[in-house]
Amino acid sequence: MAKRILIADDSPMIRTTLCHLFERENDYVVCSEARNGQEAIELAKKHRPDLIILDMAMPIMNGLSAARQLKKIMPDVPIILFTQHDIELVPSGIEVVADRVVPKSEGTQLMMHVRGLLSS
Repeated sequence: MAKRILIADDSPMIRTTLCHLFERENDYVVCSEARNGQEAIELAKKHRPDLIILDMAMPIMNGLSAARQLKKIMPDVPIILFTQHDIELVPSGIEVVADRVVPKSEGTQLMMHVRGLLSS
C-alpha cells in the first residue's frame, strides 16, 4: 500500500513540482495539498498522512507553528520542513517538531529524506 503524503506550501509551483515528484514513485501518493499551516492541520486530521512536508514560511500559519501543533495531534507522523532559508537560520530546537529540515536548494535530495523517514 502506498504511503500517503501531505504537502503544504503557499507556492502553487512548489506544490505542483512536489506532486510530480511523488507521481513518479509507485510507493507514495499525495493525499492532500495545503496552502498554509492551518489548512495543513485540517487536512492532516482528515486524511491521516504517513508523512507531512511543510514549507517553513507560509501565510496565516507558518510551517514551524503548524509542525508544533501537528506533533501534538499525531506525534508519530514524520514532518519535513522544506525551506528556502539557510539551515543556519533555522531556529534552534527545531528537531523537537521536525524530523528533518531540507533546504529547497537541495530539493533533489528530498526523496532520499522521505525514504529514510518512512523506511523505519
